[in-house]
Amino acid sequence: MTLIIILIVSYFLGAIPNGLIFGKLFWNVDLRQHGSGNIGATNAWRVIGKSAGLLIFAMDFLKGFIAVYLAEIFLATPLAMVAAAFFAIVGHTLSIFIQFQGGKAVATGLGVISMMMPKVAAIVFIVWLVIVLITRYVSLGSIVASILVPILAISFHYPLEFLSFGTFAATLIVLRHKDNIRRLINGTENKI
Repeated sequence: MTLIIILIVSYFLGAIPNGLIFGKLFWNVDLRQHGSGNIGATNAWRVIGKSAGLLIFAMDFLKGFIAVYLAEIFLATPLAMVAAAFFAIVGHTLSIFIQFQGGKAVATGLGVISMMMPKVAAIVFIVWLVIVLITRYVSLGSIVASILVPILAISFHYPLEFLSFGTFAATLIVLRHKDNIRRLINGTENKI
């Protein structure tokens, strides 16, 4: 019963559309109608500004972190943590609050990974930051960083459940960036 409650809470945490809420609340902007139409931190940064992008990134990060944290506190098993992580990511990408639309799960995914595999999270964040600072392509940094997650999970000998989740999350993030990949290849991707 505890697991079911954790999974429901994780989904609804993940489903909170922070970009939409804070965009409208503080800046009177519906991110779905501007820029890429995505409610994530990158579009918020481009459309509204740095403060909006950072706030939305932090709030989306916390959704994933808190979901896994609750699973660790109440159940303390790798499988429960992975299940909570999965439901938080699904909530973020398929939010019940916005007709099962959502973001690309980068910030929420980093929150999840930070709770499950802090060493991996630290490295992939640094890699992401370096790529973004050098190329100005957030999408490229996100794709490369996500691909590194399962590789680093193996390197640091994290449990098989965490490795499986890292592989799932990396695949999902790459798939959610398919249009960005096409634009990167064509040289038409937006920079920050």
